[in-house]
Amino acid sequence: MPIGKTFYSHGKLLLTGEYFILAGATGLALPTVFGQSLKISPSTDRLIRWKSFDENGKTWFESSFNPEDFSSPNKDKVTATLSKILQEAKNLNPHFLVEEYGKNIETRLEFSRHWGLGSSSTLINNIAQWAEVDPFILLEKSFGGSGYDIAAAGSKKPILYSKNENQPVWEEVKLKWNFFDSLFFVYLNQKQDSREGIRRFQKAKPDLRTAERISVISRTLPETIFPEDFESLLNEHEELVSESLALPTVKSSLFPDYPKTIKSLGAWGGDFILATGGEAEKQYFRDKGYQTILSFKKMTYPVD
Repeated sequence: MPIGKTFYSHGKLLLTGEYFILAGATGLALPTVFGQSLKISPSTDRLIRWKSFDENGKTWFESSFNPEDFSSPNKDKVTATLSKILQEAKNLNPHFLVEEYGKNIETRLEFSRHWGLGSSSTLINNIAQWAEVDPFILLEKSFGGSGYDIAAAGSKKPILYSKNENQPVWEEVKLKWNFFDSLFFVYLNQKQDSREGIRRFQKAKPDLRTAERISVISRTLPETIFPEDFESLLNEHEELVSESLALPTVKSSLFPDYPKTIKSLGAWGGDFILATGGEAEKQYFRDKGYQTILSFKKMTYPVD
């Protein structure tokens, strides 16, 4: 019986671009040091037995599937979603899972499922590697979205990401910032539904000029040297998205007295924000009940 395999993908944070990537804009994405692994080992029967562990090593999901049609005796939402992903992978590669033996699957997260760092995208990318299919196509046929998270899943450096004629295009970039120590991430204690955000964005009918300006901001940010220029670009980006979605910025709605800059990341209204400041500013958030605060260097890979 063959030896098992392990696949791994990185989590993600979208610094700029948000929903506008779907309208052709370029976004700046950051892969995180936290990711998810998928380990495959053979079993003695024909079933696919699936077990998922959280960041504390506790089982949060367990199910089994028939490898012929990916049906399962379990009828919960997670099982149904996973069954669909496996079926789509099989549709893309008919040679996937044709062996005469079953599989034991273990997935392990390195971050909380509630953080919005990509529990779904890392899963899609790992399954795509396992099934030897295009992860962007598998994403499109399952969760949907721009695909920036799939590009980040396989990178250890920041990327500029866009879609050209619906095809993903990205490049790794170097951040020239000399103020990393004054950047940190704060978890807002609630997970945002990115698909709901996409629906809101599409209903708002995005403006092409706004998308073009956001692309300029995304490409200018990595080259920014001075923190005041960095903050100015982030503030402008927040206002552009706020006007387009007809939603208040997170700073104006939650932290109007915060003295420095706050930038929403990814889906507006939840998950993480990026803030500028030092220890006093971190204490500001702690005093308001936000205890999950990670430095830029702890969240992302070391900058060259």
